[in-house]
Amino acid sequence: MTANGTHVPRMHAGRVDWVDYAKGICIIMVVMMHSVLGVEAAAGQTSFMHYVVEFARPFRMPDFFLISGLFLAVVIDRDWRTYLDRKVVHFAYFYVLWVTIQFAFKAPSFAAEIGWAGVAKLYALSFIDPFGTLWFIYLLPIFFVVTKLTRRVPSLLVWGIAAVLESLHISTGWMVPDEFCSKFFYFYTGYLFARQVFALSDAARGRPVMALAGLASWAVINAAVVFLGWADLPLVSLLLGLAGACAIITAGTLLAEKRWLDGVRFCGEHSIVIYLAFFLPMAISRTLLLKFAPFLDLGVIAILVNVAGVIGALIVWKLAMKSGATFLFERPDAFWIAPRKKAARLQPAE
Repeated sequence: MTANGTHVPRMHAGRVDWVDYAKGICIIMVVMMHSVLGVEAAAGQTSFMHYVVEFARPFRMPDFFLISGLFLAVVIDRDWRTYLDRKVVHFAYFYVLWVTIQFAFKAPSFAAEIGWAGVAKLYALSFIDPFGTLWFIYLLPIFFVVTKLTRRVPSLLVWGIAAVLESLHISTGWMVPDEFCSKFFYFYTGYLFARQVFALSDAARGRPVMALAGLASWAVINAAVVFLGWADLPLVSLLLGLAGACAIITAGTLLAEKRWLDGVRFCGEHSIVIYLAFFLPMAISRTLLLKFAPFLDLGVIAILVNVAGVIGALIVWKLAMKSGATFLFERPDAFWIAPRKKAARLQPAE
């Protein structure tokens, strides 16, 4: 049992299967969102996949952040040097690396619009305001630090303030405070109520029929609220985020129990790898499909781009590992400020 009463289950190779299934569902939905919206923007019209993206919008990132906080209680009492190494330097390295890689690919098109001086300014700005798809790993270290700094503040007070911030729907135009206010509640919920989250998973495993009925009911309610345009209302958005996170946890548990769709689990195990690298295969496949397969339904094209983004990112990872370019997904020794843990890779297992 950890300091906040969380029961950590037995793990195989340092991982919990249902957590990886849940993360796999989340990362596929993240790539789906970018794929669908990118295809629709390029084509100038929407597709049936737009409704799938809208259905997932209330819970797609809340669930990701909630799961990111689940195991924090196990390590939050570490000394600051080790904590900052694992929870800040770790993600900062990959953010700096991959924002530079993204700019290298996108700089020519940016320069055509705003000039090379504008590109340099935009690159510098990306270290203040997260760039493109990389905002998730920019925000995570902030969440980790804030949670440790508020360790001695009554946890329910922090949780309550976070809930108020989420419900205010703050919009300053600066992604860091906006997304902090919008998402910290879910991260802190994962940290504070990890024990209850694992109890929910146990309940779903023990009563699969009831869990399936609950999933069906949730899907209908979530779809209805989104369709009615109520998903962004104060408090409603918070409840939808929590309900959706519970639904994904339940679905991940049921899939793990039956060992179905093991590819989803694999995606969850390498979710950050996919998150970093999907942008390139997604962009390439979108361009090729729109140019050479315009006869396909736009929704089908979006699905194919989604698949290409996920699988393509994993191929990039495999090629990097085999070619010696391990620095793309493994932090080199020079960028550690605390003793290196064994077999340390991008995807944290602790």
